[in-house]
Amino acid sequence: MLPSKHNIFSSLLICFIIAASCKPQKEPLLIKIGGETQGTYYAITYYSLDSSNIQPAIDSLLKRFDSTASTYKPNSIITRLNANDSMVRADAMFETIFNKAMDVSEKTNGAFDVTVGPLVYAWGFGLTNRLKMNQHIVDSLLPLVGYKKVKLENRKLRKTDPRIRIDFNAIAQGYAVDVVGEYLESKGIKSYIIDIGGEVLARGAKPNHENWSVAIEKPTQNADDERTIQAVVMLEEMAISTSGSYRKFYEENGIRYSHTIDPANGYPVKHTLLSVSVLAKDCMTADAYATAFMVMGVEKGKEFLENHSDLEAYFIYTSPSDSLKTFYTKGFEKLLKKK
Repeated sequence: MLPSKHNIFSSLLICFIIAASCKPQKEPLLIKIGGETQGTYYAITYYSLDSSNIQPAIDSLLKRFDSTASTYKPNSIITRLNANDSMVRADAMFETIFNKAMDVSEKTNGAFDVTVGPLVYAWGFGLTNRLKMNQHIVDSLLPLVGYKKVKLENRKLRKTDPRIRIDFNAIAQGYAVDVVGEYLESKGIKSYIIDIGGEVLARGAKPNHENWSVAIEKPTQNADDERTIQAVVMLEEMAISTSGSYRKFYEENGIRYSHTIDPANGYPVKHTLLSVSVLAKDCMTADAYATAFMVMGVEKGKEFLENHSDLEAYFIYTSPSDSLKTFYTKGFEKLLKKK
């Protein structure tokens, strides 16, 4: 008995499916790009089947970001709003950063505050020369500090005092990472790690199913000491931001002044917390809270984390005997690479 046409067709279809399934799958390419932005570096590593050069688009995106959020750019939106330019309006990027900043400020009771810039500059950590600081100068600048003194209405920055200036330095870099991540996603890139000046976002995993790894630096006594690794985190669909007091500081008359300024009293923070790394779903959130914890210190930071399960953190601080101590949340511990 001869096979029917239907049976012959079915057999051929099965053979075709088997042959197609046995065809070797194309391996994604490992692609690395990098450059300079916001006064620092950026480095992007990703896997993709498409080898098209996306670096020009990334550079253009970061340049546009700077034109919104960089206080170093004389014609940026933030610079013009700070100067009370009535002809400029906030764009979508500015609004996103501003709204997140206000949210974090509210939740941290002002430990994070984008209006603290005048004090940061006066203490010598900004665009201007350091002043000979005293209580009188601090008292004269404190009225210009306070996140409740600014708001965004109809894309205009409203201030209780026209001399108030806002500064996105403690949050914008994290958002720049998120913006680049959104661009990669729009190109169908699902496995990547983005690093802009130490602010890092990782998505997906490597082809071997291994998560992306990020090192946490061990604090040193002197800014020019050799850098060593304190711990390694295996990121799983997370962002990480680290803030520390051991790199940006100066000493005067035997006193060390940190670049982290407490918005409540106008002085550099004086506590034992040297470094904090924060894990969050997006890098802007991690960036802002890393700064907030540096203002809070260890004990207030621990208390805050107990009530905010959406954040994970790793603290490095000094004991009374000046030895290094660590504290980390349970969620952070799960992602630490075993030694």
